[in-house]
Amino acid sequence: MGAITACRTAVLGGHVEQCDDCGATRIAYNSCRNRHCPKCQGAARAQWLAERQAELLPVPYFHVVFTLPAPAREIAFQNKAVVYAVLFRCAAETLTTIAADPKHLGAQLGVTAVLHTWGQTLQHHPHVHCVVPGGGPSLDGTRWVACRPGFFLPVRVLSRLFRRLFLQELQAAFAAGQLRFFSDLAHLADPAAFTQRLDQLRRTDWVVYAKPPFGGPEQVLAYLGRYAHRVAIANSRLISLADGKVSFSWKDYRQNRKAKVMTLDAGEFMRRFLLHTLPDGFHRIRHYGFLANGGRNDRLALCRQLLALHLPPDREAGTDPFAKCEIPACPHCGGTMRRIDVVPRACARDQPLRCDTS
Repeated sequence: MGAITACRTAVLGGHVEQCDDCGATRIAYNSCRNRHCPKCQGAARAQWLAERQAELLPVPYFHVVFTLPAPAREIAFQNKAVVYAVLFRCAAETLTTIAADPKHLGAQLGVTAVLHTWGQTLQHHPHVHCVVPGGGPSLDGTRWVACRPGFFLPVRVLSRLFRRLFLQELQAAFAAGQLRFFSDLAHLADPAAFTQRLDQLRRTDWVVYAKPPFGGPEQVLAYLGRYAHRVAIANSRLISLADGKVSFSWKDYRQNRKAKVMTLDAGEFMRRFLLHTLPDGFHRIRHYGFLANGGRNDRLALCRQLLALHLPPDREAGTDPFAKCEIPACPHCGGTMRRIDVVPRACARDQPLRCDTS
């Protein structure tokens, strides 16, 4: 919270920019670069999207969401690093295992998975969004296997395997002493109570939701651009801060995405925001299958070969379609702003600097 409060203020220092065309100047204060800050993901998002741009294949893309039931969410909240990692692995293994089954697809998959831990009202709701090409190389790597038009994999089969894999890994983590429990869940430290919780989860329906396929690669990038580097809530949803209360917009999915406004005490709003702080060093975007980091370029080359695809000029290696996002534009004339001076952090001890923009 300290990093977010100091972001783009004199506390962090900054630099002076001047427009090449009209000569207008302004002070741009440094960003905190904290990955939980709603204002600090623009550059990282642009670079990440540029890298994903070069990986897109000319096939339909599907969107599959793996969610945890409430009894598992409680365990996840008190053991974020362990359980979130289990959630990632089990979601990816579920997709790749079912896809490899000749009864369903008989292909190797590529998966981009993004962890979200929030719902529209900022409550703790961990789930993984998976963006998956609609097909992959055959198991022997000799041909491309495409899924049926408009249909990816059966969600009921996915949900059952996901539940089994997740509970197996959760049991293994408990046996290895990797889980810690406190407060209302302290009793789960007892093996008998933990086994009872697992039995409850086995009797619970787990939800795997397959959304309609994306219309094309452009929609895939648009989706990933909106959600891959977002944390909890965007500034655009904040409506007001008055009398110690925060109002923000949200969509009620139980009422056909009806737009509503929620007002919380500032302390409660901050508590809900901080529910989604990730463990240090935890990666919330991961790649699996033929999109896994090790050997990804070679596997993508095979996919393109099987699809008889040659990259168009604007997606060849070395191009960066998002590079223009790095150059700030003048708010007066649209010209290019260049750095002409540095604002040291020491100025934060005094009053914030002002700069003439006339």
